[in-house]
Amino acid sequence: MPIDLSPALPTFVITLREGVEAALVVGIVLAYLKKAEQTQLNFWVYGGIGVGLLASVLVGVLFGLIITVLGAANETYEPVVKPLLNGLFSVAAIAMLSWMLIWMTRQSRLLKAEVEGAVGSTLKAEAGAGWGAGWGIFGLIFFAVLREGFETVLFISARFQQGWVPILGAISGLLVAIGIGVLLFKFGIKINLRLFFQVMGLFLLLIVAGLVVSALAHVDVAFYRLTQINPQFSNLCFFQGSVGETCFLGPLLWDTHRLLPERQFPGIILHTLFGYEDTFYLVEAIGYLGFLAIVGGIYLQSLTGWGTAPVKVDR
Repeated sequence: MPIDLSPALPTFVITLREGVEAALVVGIVLAYLKKAEQTQLNFWVYGGIGVGLLASVLVGVLFGLIITVLGAANETYEPVVKPLLNGLFSVAAIAMLSWMLIWMTRQSRLLKAEVEGAVGSTLKAEAGAGWGAGWGIFGLIFFAVLREGFETVLFISARFQQGWVPILGAISGLLVAIGIGVLLFKFGIKINLRLFFQVMGLFLLLIVAGLVVSALAHVDVAFYRLTQINPQFSNLCFFQGSVGETCFLGPLLWDTHRLLPERQFPGIILHTLFGYEDTFYLVEAIGYLGFLAIVGGIYLQSLTGWGTAPVKVDR
């Protein structure tokens, strides 16, 4: 039986985009240290990368333990806890990824100057080299890698029911991002980073919009199951759907599960990347379009501030 790799696509896109962002920070630091003739501090850069990746993995393991422990804490409400946790992690991932998408686009023109300024200040404060400068550079790289890793972990945690396949996508995206970083800073290959981040940003915008739909669906399932277990919570289902076991999603807008099922190709690709649902409800549509209108509008406005200058590597 062939393995369904579609759940790996969103994590591949997210890790690729954020991995390239981290690779830019690492490359800029290494190039600056070479220019300042402080290459003996490169060890601290590589150490920050390794520890940052390890910390991201540990965060993922911790989230997995939290999900398992909370899910098993009360057998009666276990059917409620899992979709509710899934919804909460989805909301956290939506917030983090949206912030990253807009912030990175707005700050992209200043990234090189900000990173070089931080490294220069560290070297100057610690008389050019030594343990103090090393720890300062280590911290800069560590938090850059951890930030990107944490956002990916949040996204994977929001889809933990899909097993190990999203992790495969994250690893693949990370490897490709490392390859892009090597091409940029080791071999001096010119890549249109402006176009790259714009395309990845549009993909990410649609992926997160789909996550909004998933978050609403998970919370709806949790509320519905809660009312079935304990009828005293029946007031939570204030706006039941026209068909199916729904709680507050409202009327059914379409039902294409026979024409284009979301769990079969090509529907599964549309579902995984863009949030396509073969049963789509009014509240899900409002959430999807509302997210694209608000966050998408801010993102498109921020694109006008993107600089066109390529990353310049000092040799």
